Amino acid sequence: MNTIDLKDTYLKFFESKGHKIIPSAPIIPENDPTCLFNTAGMQPLVPYLKGEPHPEGTRLADVQKCFRTNDLDSIGDTTHHTFFEMLGNWSLGDYFKKESIGWSYELLTKYLNIPVEKLAVTVFKGNEIVPADTESAEIWKSLGIKEERIAFLGEENNWWPNMELLGPCGPDTEIFYWRSEENVPEKFDPEDENWVEIWNNVFMQYNHEEGGKFTPLKNKNVDTGLGVERVTAILEGYTDNYKSSVWKDVIERIEEISNLSYDDENNTRSMRIIADHIRAIVMISGDEAGIRPSNTDQGYILRRLIRRMIRYAKKLNIDINSDWEQELAKLIINKYAKYYNELEKNKNSILE
Repeated sequence: MNTIDLKDTYLKFFESKGHKIIPSAPIIPENDPTCLFNTAGMQPLVPYLKGEPHPEGTRLADVQKCFRTNDLDSIGDTTHHTFFEMLGNWSLGDYFKKESIGWSYELLTKYLNIPVEKLAVTVFKGNEIVPADTESAEIWKSLGIKEERIAFLGEENNWWPNMELLGPCGPDTEIFYWRSEENVPEKFDPEDENWVEIWNNVFMQYNHEEGGKFTPLKNKNVDTGLGVERVTAILEGYTDNYKSSVWKDVIERIEEISNLSYDDENNTRSMRIIADHIRAIVMISGDEAGIRPSNTDQGYILRRLIRRMIRYAKKLNIDINSDWEQELAKLIINKYAKYYNELEKNKNSILE
């Protein structure tokens, strides 16, 4: 299954469960000067999670464009990206844990054909303020997840956003996949790096008030996030995200332009950085906010990505006076315009 299939399968599945498919919010947040970029699928929906009615109703799903700079130094490994896509489904005071967990399980096992033996989950173990989320654990058990595959963890792992922040919050349950050729262990050990988190279901059921009180919300919300790049690699059987269909054509084009092989470890990291950065550059410069390279804010990040990409292109002996970056940009635009029509609309300014 390739990345297009994963996105389409996800959206069609949640549409069949009564969700309205909403377009991705821009990568540059609107009316939020506190953030340079949207970093998670829920960020643009905060007003609705706080109770404002959404024009499309109480069940929503989307593919959200996200961008994070905190991982910039990790780019070049097998799993990190600056720009990434987050699949999300939301309930705004509508369904809650039973439906949310049940549908996550159904999509993973029936539609994406992930064997239940390769799944494990974490739930909130509770503290002196809020009880353990035994409800979620019982729902998982009823679906067929064994008790040995359910780990109860503390607030640093299974509470969103955190215990300090005021406002809507709650426990979450994270779904893990065994990404290894070795036999799946009977007991789930969250510290074992072969268990990779693939989906997070957040249950906003409390309001954290001044004075440290956690009171149950009248309207309980569900907010979930599933990373396209990581799950695509898993579905296709790769431990290197850049070998999956999300990146395959981009890496192949970089190999052609440089006349070098991705599998030669002298080139691998440089090619990953170029592939990651060209996609991020296209997405930022294609946004309706009209960001251009500059010395401040988003423009500074854009300029930094371009410079970094050129630096690694030189390492691969690419002739940087050729139109190599235009070639790569066109590939990205054609690949993503189906989901983000602003890329086609702003194609000339991106290529400029």
